[in-house]
Amino acid sequence: MKSRTLKFAVAFVLLVEVATPFLLVAQKISYKLIDIGTLGGPTALGPGNGPGSSLLNNAGQVAGTADTSEPDPNAPNCTDSDCFVSHAFRWNSGDLTDLGVLSGVNWTHGNAINARGWVTGTSTNGEIDPLNPCGFQPLCPQFHAALWNGVEIIDLGTLGGLVSDASYVNDGGQVVGSSTINATPDPFSFLGAQTHAFIWKNGVMRDLGTLGGPDSLASPGCNNQHSNLVAGGSLTDPIPIPNPSTGFPTTHAFLWENGRMTDIPTLGGTFAGAQCANNQGQVIGGSNLTGDDGCNGSLDFCVQHAFSWEHGTLTDLKTLGGSFSTAIWLNNAGEVVGGAYTTDDESFHATLWRDGLITDLGTLPGDCASIAWAINSQSQIVGYSFNCDTNTPEIVLWDKGSIIDLQLRSDAPLNINDRGDIAGVMYLPAGRDNCSHAFVLVPCNNSGVQGCDIIVQPNPAAIATRAATTAADAQKAKDYVARLRARLAQNHIPGFGAPRN
Repeated sequence: MKSRTLKFAVAFVLLVEVATPFLLVAQKISYKLIDIGTLGGPTALGPGNGPGSSLLNNAGQVAGTADTSEPDPNAPNCTDSDCFVSHAFRWNSGDLTDLGVLSGVNWTHGNAINARGWVTGTSTNGEIDPLNPCGFQPLCPQFHAALWNGVEIIDLGTLGGLVSDASYVNDGGQVVGSSTINATPDPFSFLGAQTHAFIWKNGVMRDLGTLGGPDSLASPGCNNQHSNLVAGGSLTDPIPIPNPSTGFPTTHAFLWENGRMTDIPTLGGTFAGAQCANNQGQVIGGSNLTGDDGCNGSLDFCVQHAFSWEHGTLTDLKTLGGSFSTAIWLNNAGEVVGGAYTTDDESFHATLWRDGLITDLGTLPGDCASIAWAINSQSQIVGYSFNCDTNTPEIVLWDKGSIIDLQLRSDAPLNINDRGDIAGVMYLPAGRDNCSHAFVLVPCNNSGVQGCDIIVQPNPAAIATRAATTAADAQKAKDYVARLRARLAQNHIPGFGAPRN
């Protein structure tokens, strides 16, 4: 397969005022913004595997998905909503490489990258899935987990079914994902048929089994680069029966380690799933509470709390006073970030859990909500602050007690590596068709960074932890959280088994 390489020279600097509580004089941080662009089409897409996907490694290489210039031949039954064929890509030091497809006119998604620059994701194979798990009418493509070790694409196959999906690839070259094991319709599997988590290496796909039920699913992984550690969720009953409270069978989180799957209990409810594990075997996730409080027959409405689990001890990470919290990212120091409702569910704020304490990271002044997507080993946190009046999310960095407006807009998950590089998808400025491009922000104090002489002065930013004070703001925050929960449910646990059709 021949790959294409595109070079982009777009760069400018963001100069950001940092109101740190530790210094009398505000420091300034400058960034070089690199517009990665697309593969010829209008849009770069967020991670196909949802929040928690590792799209950026410590060398600054980026994996992702972007439109090509080729219209989807199956329109109007398009694989992507904008009806362009999209491909996985790898970006490295100014070179953007189209990683291609398994065969023919098909799409691929890049879900994660490891320290070697290996990318894993999914690729369609030109066949139609008769089980139609994605809800396309009348066409739903089959897709297989794929690995690009360099520019070669490797079809990882399945566990015996028609489709598979790769979540991440660790530094040992193991790919973690989920695959159907047969072609029997399964109403509780997001892949359409009975599904199991797997580990693949050197041509061998290992079935990780379940907690007793028919289905299990691997989580996105965050920055877990440890071999033989997989977190996820699994049905627990051999014959799954939906619970009246949720409309879904009992589901528990799990940690699979060295051939053994450990059942992680819930916080009292009938539904839980793991978001990821770190290299120390700590696990984060989300769980319903006792009695499936608030569910009213649907997982979409459950009172749910983030949790952490470590070597047999389950901890409710609680909320900022409201009914819901979600844990998105876990670093190797055990620091957890995500978001939580404030008192009386008036607002939803980015949240840090560290050493048994919960911290409200706040919003930009005047905003009604925020979310934290990732945290690095330096405890720098990246996410966005949401302005409910303008319906716009601003990318922000929380660092040393300050919130920094990075002057870019995005509603897709973001990554930050250990040297402070930030990667994701950004909206283009007004007048450019409201499309999105992949990007990297590189701190200008990093060794060898050039071209940091164009300055953009941001708006002043300060931490604002006050909950919304008006009923209108509170409702806007609730609408924002409903969209957030729908995104989590669509991509991965804790929306583990919601059928896509």
